[in-house]
Amino acid sequence: MKNQMDRSEILTEIREKAASASSLTVLQEQIVGVLANNLPHYSWTGFYMLDPEDPDTLVVGSYIGDPTPHVRIPVSQGICGAAVATGKTVVVDDVGSDPRYLSCSIETKSEIVVPIYASGRIIGEIDIDSHDPAAFTSADRDLLEEVGKIVGSFIENSLTDTDLRKS
Repeated sequence: MKNQMDRSEILTEIREKAASASSLTVLQEQIVGVLANNLPHYSWTGFYMLDPEDPDTLVVGSYIGDPTPHVRIPVSQGICGAAVATGKTVVVDDVGSDPRYLSCSIETKSEIVVPIYASGRIIGEIDIDSHDPAAFTSADRDLLEEVGKIVGSFIENSLTDTDLRKS
């Protein structure tokens, strides 16, 4: 069995990947790999980004886990939409009791969604599902919020102001 990294090692690894990634897609693929390989309670690990052509819709990006029927989510729906609407991390300990939950898998018991900001506005989010109820701790929240900042900084450093205004 492979040794798993602790959270500080995970962040170091992700920062290193952000420093050398050739694109946002590559970085997202690397991040979901690091998270999924080191945090076994993360059953579905992925990104949703706001569609530049339709900013009221989230579009699934890189992910690891079972295929999702939710490849496009209106920001008015679901826990993912709630994170965009509030601009804050949303943690749901029991998705079965949350009417906002858009069912992806009968096995999913809890979810955390962390908004990603670039240039002061939400451009996407990290979405993690777990087969365990109440799986996400404050340590998970802190880790994922820091990962969101790393991704936001990568985007800011990769795009021009014109690109950001278009998105």
